Amino acid sequence: MESDKDHHESDQDSEELMESNKNNDKERGEKEHWASQIEYLLSMIGFCVALGNVWRFPYICNRNGGGAFLIPFVVCLVLCGLPLYFLEVALGQFSGSSATHVWSLCPLVKGLGGGMLIFCSGFLIYSTVICAWSLYYAFYSLRTVLPWTSCTNPWNTDACVTSVKHLNQVFSGVANTSSQFSQSDNNTISNTSFVIEGWKNGSVTAAEEFWQYKALAITRGLEYLGPIKMELALCLLASWVVVFLCIVKGVRSVGKAVYVTATLPYVILIVLLVRGLTLPGGTDGALFYITPNFSKLLDIQVWLEACLQVFYSLGPAWGCIITMSSYNKFNTNCLRNAVLCTFVCEGTSMFAGLVIFSILGFMAHEADVPIMDVVSSGPGLGFVIYPEVLAQLPLPQLWSFIFFIMLIMLALDSIFSAAETVITAIVDEFRFLLKWRMLVTAVYCSVSFLAGLVLTTEGGVYVFQLLDWYLFSIFLIFCGFMECVVVSWIYGVDRFSDDIQMMIGRPAPLFFKITWCYVTPAMLLTTLIVTLTQYKPPTYGKYVFPDYASAIGWCIAAIPMMPVCLMMVVAIAQGKGDIRQRIKTSLEPDAAWGPSNAHYRTCYLKKRKRPKSLKRVFISSVSCRS
Repeated sequence: MESDKDHHESDQDSEELMESNKNNDKERGEKEHWASQIEYLLSMIGFCVALGNVWRFPYICNRNGGGAFLIPFVVCLVLCGLPLYFLEVALGQFSGSSATHVWSLCPLVKGLGGGMLIFCSGFLIYSTVICAWSLYYAFYSLRTVLPWTSCTNPWNTDACVTSVKHLNQVFSGVANTSSQFSQSDNNTISNTSFVIEGWKNGSVTAAEEFWQYKALAITRGLEYLGPIKMELALCLLASWVVVFLCIVKGVRSVGKAVYVTATLPYVILIVLLVRGLTLPGGTDGALFYITPNFSKLLDIQVWLEACLQVFYSLGPAWGCIITMSSYNKFNTNCLRNAVLCTFVCEGTSMFAGLVIFSILGFMAHEADVPIMDVVSSGPGLGFVIYPEVLAQLPLPQLWSFIFFIMLIMLALDSIFSAAETVITAIVDEFRFLLKWRMLVTAVYCSVSFLAGLVLTTEGGVYVFQLLDWYLFSIFLIFCGFMECVVVSWIYGVDRFSDDIQMMIGRPAPLFFKITWCYVTPAMLLTTLIVTLTQYKPPTYGKYVFPDYASAIGWCIAAIPMMPVCLMMVVAIAQGKGDIRQRIKTSLEPDAAWGPSNAHYRTCYLKKRKRPKSLKRVFISSVSCRS
């Protein structure tokens, strides 16, 4: 009788709590869902499989022991990448909320969501210019004679040569922009501050001169941005038009677009692999890629770069995984999806490395130099090395066009997710804008296009380098660390495991509980400390940025952190009682936390107020999922 009385009082408390959230639930409404799980999985895979998988991973893998690098890479993937990925998928799916609203589970760190939006906005400006460059090259690929194969163009210099066969020392690492802590020590030399050369005889390939003098029309440095290059500006505009058309209806339009953008790169990579292995030197390049150098495993730097590569290529802490998963149905098997997406995405990195090195093996064979001398990453690989190699194939226009379309597709999927993250957060915050979502999308794309014009100036590549150097370096690692701490230690790992059981009928496996609490945050904290201690000023080739560029860069790195600090102050200031009570209140979930779906939210609120027992939790989760 006493137990029934307690339960009756608990139900009354739940009803009162639900009544206090009634208006909030009505405002939320029923959130739209993915049309199918295939569309969700393709969107997630498309987001994670981006340019970094194609033009950064092969370079990092080769520099850190070749096939042996796969050992620390897989270890970091299992102990850091997968747990953080599953955590974000579960958070988004359970709450049905955007990256900003999901942190109502701990109001003290609500600023993490704002930092994610700022990061995504910066990434969109940064990545769409890569689309513009790729589109620019794709248009020039349609010419009868590829302009990067001849030295008779107005932009060519006397040092130009048409083929790597004429070089004594091949190109090695133009404008490596993979990250500030993965820079090559053999970057190319500039004898006029911006003319990049790396050949013993002073020669430069036509492909490099096309990139530097035609595509970029590069200036002497950051202090000389120069005018906007209209051809690139138009390509940037076309890129944003495509983005707008694909995200205008939210996940309904994104889900249809990814059938093409997420699958076509795989087709192209398979075609390029087959072609690369049939070229002279192609198999040598592939064997060079997978041949292990186990002595590298004793170097702590190798493990650091493995952790960074896993972290950057999977994309946790961006807010995109949370947002895309929020459109899942509540009882979707989020554990299965997280494991599947994680290993497909990183498996693609390994596969892409095989493709890249088969082509680089052919280039090394043609130039009669060691393969190590032609290894590069970033734009140096995408817009100098590859055009040079593809120009030597039969039907070079076709192969070049296919390759640059693949780069566009790889960039677009990540852009879709980042743009959807920002726009979803905006309409979730201001619900009256939901019926004008198309207008909100148009305005956001227009503003982002205007902001990106600075990267289409003749000195825009220097701004691009600053964004690449600083935007990705600190915030993402810090955010991932905070996610683990907040969910595991403040919200409670057992409490979060119960939420997962409510969705999929089983609690989080013990492996994930241990990694969330101890292993993953320890790895991320170590990575963050080492990253800060190994900081180096930015460079572009041998061009050294002026001192004020570092100040600008640190401001770029600090901007996403500002909402975190600001919202901590706001959360404490808005609390009641003394400072200890305010901090304690800000660490507890607020009234908005819980499933967005009315049925599951009712079940959650009832379960939260009742005494916990294994039997009761099991019965509650079954009844809510039915």
